Amino acid sequence: MLPFSRLSGFILLASYQVRASSISSTTYTASGAFPTSLYGSYWNDPTATSAQPQPVITDPVTNEIFPYELTDPANFPKNDTVDPHPLPMQATPSQLMEQALAQIIAIATNPVFGSDTCTKCQASLAVAKMLVLGAPEQGPLLAQAVCQYFDYSTTCYDEYSELALGSTFSQVLAFANAGGYDGQNLCSHIGMCSVPPAVPLNMTGWFAKPKPNPLPPPIQPSGERLKVFHISDIHLDPRYAIGSEANCTAYMCCRENVFNAATPDQIVLPAARFGSYWCDSPLDLMAAAMESIGPLTGTEQTGFNFSIFTGDLTAHDPDNQYSREYVEYEEVVFYGLLKKFAGPAPVYATIGNHDTYMQFQMIPYTVGGTLGTQFNWLYEHISSMWQYEGWLPEASVAYASTHYAAYTVTRPDGLKIISLDTNLWYTDNYYSYINSTEPDPYGILRFLTDELQASEDAGQRVWIIGHVLSGWDGTASQVNPTNLFYQIVDRFSPHVIANIFYGHTHEDQLSIFYANNGTAMTAETALATSWIAPSLTPLTNLNSGFRMYEIDSAASFLLSPTFDVLDAYTYVSNVNEFPALDNQTQVGPSYYLEYSARDAYGGNISWGANDPLNATWWHLVTEQMLADPTLVETFNTYQSKSSVAGLNCTGECIPAKTCYMRSGSSSLAYQNCPAGYSSTQ
Repeated sequence: MLPFSRLSGFILLASYQVRASSISSTTYTASGAFPTSLYGSYWNDPTATSAQPQPVITDPVTNEIFPYELTDPANFPKNDTVDPHPLPMQATPSQLMEQALAQIIAIATNPVFGSDTCTKCQASLAVAKMLVLGAPEQGPLLAQAVCQYFDYSTTCYDEYSELALGSTFSQVLAFANAGGYDGQNLCSHIGMCSVPPAVPLNMTGWFAKPKPNPLPPPIQPSGERLKVFHISDIHLDPRYAIGSEANCTAYMCCRENVFNAATPDQIVLPAARFGSYWCDSPLDLMAAAMESIGPLTGTEQTGFNFSIFTGDLTAHDPDNQYSREYVEYEEVVFYGLLKKFAGPAPVYATIGNHDTYMQFQMIPYTVGGTLGTQFNWLYEHISSMWQYEGWLPEASVAYASTHYAAYTVTRPDGLKIISLDTNLWYTDNYYSYINSTEPDPYGILRFLTDELQASEDAGQRVWIIGHVLSGWDGTASQVNPTNLFYQIVDRFSPHVIANIFYGHTHEDQLSIFYANNGTAMTAETALATSWIAPSLTPLTNLNSGFRMYEIDSAASFLLSPTFDVLDAYTYVSNVNEFPALDNQTQVGPSYYLEYSARDAYGGNISWGANDPLNATWWHLVTEQMLADPTLVETFNTYQSKSSVAGLNCTGECIPAKTCYMRSGSSSLAYQNCPAGYSSTQ
């Protein structure tokens, strides 16, 4: 028997032979010429061999001849402009808003993104950006709708309507790079992205001259101790309601319209006449503090040499309760009181993040048009108030009115004061997220650098005052502007910049600046100090306070002063004692000397009695703190102005505090310090 494979082969061969016998040929060669009889006519010569035949074709349905251009290899149409290419109907503005909200919800719930909140946030911002560019009036409505859908707040209209932050967000998104650095930066502010790192600085050409090497010989102390008053964060609340709820559920307390959710029909903690821990300063507290200044500081007869106010005079009202008129009212009341009690010498003031409408917001002039100048009313009014009180010359006022309320003034004793609107780098200033890769989008640091160069050329000492601090734990300020600011301080310290003064946190704090961006933090590399003043307001869980400095300053041109701080005296009043002062008029709050900086921190430091409390001294203090944690506990107590409601500092908090003290910029704080220990509140 044949194997199966051979048998199958014979069968296939036989089958092929049978089929081949029925086919006449297995190969056919077609004619070389095109069969012209296929069509009745042609656009070209169908017998030519250099081009394909182009027959004339008629559509039997329309009886129309298809044009030669339709198939002409040399001239066929590249874009069909005849046939319809329909687009969707144009959406109405409200439909655009509805679709934007739907897309944001889809992005938030899309499982592809998983737990990547940063991508979700930036993608949502990109959707919102397109909406505000196409239908600007819908931006606030979208902000409210997102707030309501995701249950961010129970007062979405009050917070995000066109009358509140809705209009601000719309402007910011219109100009910001939502899908890039700006978007990540903005999303980091609401906890959905990590804070983007500082962009590497290009310092080429920034400074007109290199830092002198060696530095000029240090100015010798004049031997004259003069007194300078420093007050900050007043937060005067003219709407304060005595007896209202001081332990409210919805911010802010001590107002007629607030309550404690646990007992909405019963007041848990009545607002004391002179103030409460969860409330801003009533006028009674403001007057009591002002009355205490002279007797405590020994300036009743002489007054201060001069004073500084580092911003925030209005109360912490919700956005919908703010107005231009309210801000202007507070300016008039507070500056009048300050002139009466701290005068007659000048008060050099700066603008706080609450001292504007909308609060916290300052837009760069570079945006252009009416949007770029929308806050000029503020700069004009507040600088005019400074001139009215007799604190600034006309030239300084003229500059401030058109430059974010920034100015310089040179005092008769030779000290130059440079006042900066540091709200421009505040993280709650949403306009600071526009072009946030730029370290100086407002141009204010260019102004500072030029003024410092002029002072260096003149051998002049400088104090810088601002409101929002540049460093500490980093959360208050943008990384890129404060990074550049740090380099400027490095360039002009210690021979030009004598001191830097801030407010804002309401707490008693301090930061040190070092050479070479803090790459080596030693007593030898410490260059400058920023003093962060305690607040007059008790908000939140703090005592009320103010400060006086003794500085090396000559009374005439015969001496050359350093304008260094020789000591700092902080005065406080215990807010927990205020309820006992109600319902009587015999006595008011008692302010007392809380501490002297030299006495509190310098016990184990070899330092002359008249040597300045400069950056070197403060670095030595931080070394003592690391060696003796009880000194950090002392610092923490004074940080809250000795409040009984202040939080303690133990464990990791101890090295964290010293790290904050060594961080003069936001970028250094994020780079070096643990988060979560910055406040006693």
